[in-house]
Amino acid sequence: MNGYWVNSKRVVKSYLATAYKESYCNLKNGTVYFEAPLCKPTFCLTKKKKTTNISKFINNERSLEKTMKTFSAKAGEFERKWYLIDAKGEALGRLASKSAIILRGKHKPIYTPHVDTGDFIVIINAKKIILTGKKLQQKVYYHHSGYPGGLKSIVAEKLQQKDPRELIRLAVKGMLPKNRLGRKMITKLKIYAGDEHPHEAQNPEILDI
Repeated sequence: MNGYWVNSKRVVKSYLATAYKESYCNLKNGTVYFEAPLCKPTFCLTKKKKTTNISKFINNERSLEKTMKTFSAKAGEFERKWYLIDAKGEALGRLASKSAIILRGKHKPIYTPHVDTGDFIVIINAKKIILTGKKLQQKVYYHHSGYPGGLKSIVAEKLQQKDPRELIRLAVKGMLPKNRLGRKMITKLKIYAGDEHPHEAQNPEILDI
């Protein structure tokens, strides 16, 4: 008889239960034969053979099911918002992680890994941000001039006094992809040391962390 042999007890039990419930199975010589209502071939469930060739049946069933296509956003087909964050009294890491999520667009249902779906962020009062513990004295930032012996370092406390905006920018940049997409995302981040910014025309939405 043309059919597919199944050796799995779990598969056998599930098919038998469905067969008896729908009343389309037959019992002959201790072997159960039934025909699935949505598939052409007749199936034979027994333990005599050890092969498990039911891939054709699974593929036929899946083809009949309703499938859903994965949505992929495209540049220019979505709108970008503007958010305003006040960094006064906020921890650097918590602020940076929230900003990175918005810059990447992971807060949106249309998030696509290879497309920049993020929004713009305006951060004010960068000079009033805080670092917990002893990070101001112990955290060191390194950069290299590209020449032999050109390794430079600066402590977080001195960097905050010199340029507090760079402190936030480096923290956010480290949480973005390390490629051209990440370099494009960081351009949507606008940081200002004081409480004023030139983006009133964009009407940014105030965001609480």
